[in-house]
Amino acid sequence: MAEDGTILVAGDTLVDLLPDEPGPPGEAGGYTPNFGGSGANVALALDRLGVPPTFWTRLADDDFGTFLRGHLYDSAIPPTHLVTDPDARTTLAVVSHDADGERSFNFYRGDGADTRMQAGEVPDATLAETDWVHTTGVTLSVESSRTATLDLQERASGTATVSLDPNWRPEMWHSRQEYAAVVRGALGNVDVLKASAEDLGPAGFDDDPAAVAEAVTALGPHTVVLTRGSDGAVCYGTEESPVSGLVEHPGYDVDTVDATGAGDVFLAGFIASLTSGVRDPERLLGLANAAGAVATTRPGAVSALTGLDEIREFHDDIPWE
Repeated sequence: MAEDGTILVAGDTLVDLLPDEPGPPGEAGGYTPNFGGSGANVALALDRLGVPPTFWTRLADDDFGTFLRGHLYDSAIPPTHLVTDPDARTTLAVVSHDADGERSFNFYRGDGADTRMQAGEVPDATLAETDWVHTTGVTLSVESSRTATLDLQERASGTATVSLDPNWRPEMWHSRQEYAAVVRGALGNVDVLKASAEDLGPAGFDDDPAAVAEAVTALGPHTVVLTRGSDGAVCYGTEESPVSGLVEHPGYDVDTVDATGAGDVFLAGFIASLTSGVRDPERLLGLANAAGAVATTRPGAVSALTGLDEIREFHDDIPWE
């Protein structure tokens, strides 16, 4: 099991407003606030998997911020780097679903706390005790959080494993060109890239696993994990990676209710396994796909994942128990 404090997640915490019924806003009925955010989902999923990380995020001092803070205080995540910003508001993500559970987002982000992270808020002393640092493209999309995230990646590089989920959200970026330049520029300080096909195209990468692996690892990362929704996932590692070679896993069949955050929960399973010493890529992907599958069975990114029992329904080889 990873020791407490050895995983640091850095990123956004926001409210997902989920529709009560699938479909466009006019057919959705009401909306229910749910805990969300790319970084926050990974952090809370790690906690529910029994591997609570340190979490660096920024929270507004408003009613939604209180709602989000309550979820974090109810977890085993230490509050050390939960920064309260009295001048910020909580970013809202309004989610729409189609009949298959696939979603689209509209963001309400002006003065959002996730946009206002500051370089240096995580001290070097914390990084010296950290083995894994996870970052997200959401905080790379806008200043001052972009500079803060790039600074963290650079300071952690060489002493910790640094991961990145680009998390392409076109509403958050000025252009695809900006997204591609920032993400590709960050990869020199990244060891593990987790992405979907939707993330890769705007960053200028092919969606063929072998081609992506070659192009991404040429820019710095030694491990590339490609999520493919209901078709499972692919992992590629160079000789420097703890999981060398190209391996695919087909995933698990579930009745999807809401796919929001499934990739984040998948990644939490992957990180938990690697930091617990798993080096078999099929075993890694099996557990990560099990976590992601569970996440789709209820509305909200982490609401379906309350512990390890749900994971065991698909994958009973949990290394950190």
